[in-house]
Amino acid sequence: MRDLFDLSGMNALVTGGASGIGLAVASGLRGAGARVAITVHSRRPDEPFDAMLEADLGDLDASGAQTLVGRCVEELGGLDILVNNAGIILRDNAVDYSENAWRSVMQLNLDAAWFLSQAAGRRMLAHGRGGRIVNVASVLSEQGGLYVPAYTAAKHALAGITKALANEWAAHGINVNAIAPGYTITTNTAAIREDEERARALLARIPAGRFAEPGEMAGAVIFFCSKAASYCHGSLLAVDGGWLAR
Repeated sequence: MRDLFDLSGMNALVTGGASGIGLAVASGLRGAGARVAITVHSRRPDEPFDAMLEADLGDLDASGAQTLVGRCVEELGGLDILVNNAGIILRDNAVDYSENAWRSVMQLNLDAAWFLSQAAGRRMLAHGRGGRIVNVASVLSEQGGLYVPAYTAAKHALAGITKALANEWAAHGINVNAIAPGYTITTNTAAIREDEERARALLARIPAGRFAEPGEMAGAVIFFCSKAASYCHGSLLAVDGGWLAR
């Protein structure tokens, strides 16, 4: 059974791997045996990884994604796994939500993930050995949320892209899946966790009765990257303490 989750010999790229869920996932993949590159921008983690690729994913286009994937391949010697994790949340009432906020969230949470998936998929198809793409979606891929219209739109779209790419690439041995984290202790949720009334309401609705630790997302990603998930294509796996079941 241990061999099912062994990622030795695989090369992984994790976006937004300097903190939060991205850092936990990158550490988990490395612990499972993969060589790991992460994208960094405004901060760098203390943990050593096989490569740290400076990139502004908030300004990434198709050409930039192709270049970034190429840099990853040069550093690691190949690319077998892509984890699209990088993202931001900007909150405001829908009627006051600015165009800049909308575009910033969509660019980082959706456009970057799409362009990188396209570039990674192109390379995986070319080398003919298959691969794994895991998108970090959200419970708001299934719900509307409050005061986060751009984030909700992006995460719904990311779930859709996951299914669309799985339909095209499953027959080529490329597994495209997504996880849907619930409310997790990261900088993205700091504002609502620090709001005592809002935090109390959220915790009352989570069957597990607590917020998730970032490391609790790593196992689901490792699963999707492993032989254990060889027949999983287009899945959205909730890691949410029971939030969506409530």
